[in-house]
Amino acid sequence: MKLSSNKILITGATSGIGLALLEAFLAYDNQIIALGRNEERLKKLAQRTPKIIPFCCDISNTEDLDQLVFFIEQEHKDLNILINNAGIQYNYHFQENPQISAQITQEINVNFIAPVQLIALLLPTLHSNKNAAIVNVSSGLGLVPKMTAPVYCATKAAIHIFSQSLRYQLSAIKVFEIIPPLVETPMTAGRGKGKISPQQLADEFMQALKKDKLTVNIGKVKWLKLINRVCPRFAQKIMKGSFS
Repeated sequence: MKLSSNKILITGATSGIGLALLEAFLAYDNQIIALGRNEERLKKLAQRTPKIIPFCCDISNTEDLDQLVFFIEQEHKDLNILINNAGIQYNYHFQENPQISAQITQEINVNFIAPVQLIALLLPTLHSNKNAAIVNVSSGLGLVPKMTAPVYCATKAAIHIFSQSLRYQLSAIKVFEIIPPLVETPMTAGRGKGKISPQQLADEFMQALKKDKLTVNIGKVKWLKLINRVCPRFAQKIMKGSFS
């Protein structure tokens, strides 16, 4: 992949992994369309450089998605990289928390339905440009789930399989998948130990992107995949007790 002179859309770009990826790509002289739900954060982010183009958008809202696609088609037809990063995680127990319908719906919509819809809607634009790519951020929890977040784990497993299948279909567009371990972000505040920084993740991903490595296992995920392949029961035992 050519790392410079791209126009890149990043969802969830105002903090955590999204912000780290934004900063990494800015260092390579790219333009970034930064998506987020907090308008004030977006405005503050855009003050840093004209290369950041803010767009306030709730990707789980159909009307917001339609407005985003119209904005891209009218003003940014040269968009060539889409990074689906935005995600949410709720920790709950189905037996102990019966009133979780709204949380279930929001997790599925934000983590899986919205990225898939966004890809479908922006595919014609991406396909018309060179050096086109889709980057989906999944999770090590999509490979081996933890006990406390079954719906989140299921959505990340869905993104993992979807990315593989989509790769079979798209010949002119590269489909990358970032599979992170536990990362220090606002979403994981107060959860777990041994987190890596978003900057570490971004650095590893950029190195993999240079080499066109489509599946990017970050940090401890490399070990998790190995353990899961050699001894699945042990991997499940480890993650069953995880509260991260």
